[in-house]
Amino acid sequence: MIATVGGKPKKGKKTGNSDSALPPLEGTNATEDILNAILPPREWTEENQLWVQYVSAHPATRLDVVNLQEALDRKLQQRQARETGICPVREELYAQTLDELIRQVTLNCAERGLLLLRVRDEARMTVKAYQTLYESSIAFGIRKALMAEYKRSEMEASAAKLKAETSDLAKQVAALTRQCEDLVAVEAERRAADEAKHAEEVEKLKNTNLQLKTNLEAMLSAPQRK
Repeated sequence: MIATVGGKPKKGKKTGNSDSALPPLEGTNATEDILNAILPPREWTEENQLWVQYVSAHPATRLDVVNLQEALDRKLQQRQARETGICPVREELYAQTLDELIRQVTLNCAERGLLLLRVRDEARMTVKAYQTLYESSIAFGIRKALMAEYKRSEMEASAAKLKAETSDLAKQVAALTRQCEDLVAVEAERRAADEAKHAEEVEKLKNTNLQLKTNLEAMLSAPQRK
């Protein structure tokens, strides 16, 4: 952790929420109270006793700032934080560094420290909102991808079904076409036979008519008996 803590841990009892409201600026220990409100004391239990470690109230020098920068670079290298992109390790180390800078500024000017705290909280809220938006967009994209995959499967199944129906209809069309051709051929043969039969009957009738006409003319041309 990149932070400055003061003194040895002290025994104590847990008396309330560490994220309580910020105290007023008046009073001899106003700055320390503000520091404890900004950077809550660290608490842990050891041998059935509650230990509390408060943040240091000693002002920082230029050397402390240089050491803080070196410690940050060292921690980034030791923990192999990525230089670009989203990196939880880098985010954590820079957050600790910002808390330490807020502590140093608060010791010089409590109001400036409170303003920096407000800016820090607003930045964290903005980042959290972007994270929530990113996660929701990822979930939305996954849902859309699943729906698209499901729709694609449905469309592929429908296309296969339509293709099978088209093939069956094509077979039916081919069968009906053959039947039509057979019917046309049979009807043509029947019509040709009927025409031939009709022509033969007409020819017979013509011959019969001619014979009757000849007989009639012969009878009419014969002399009459007295």
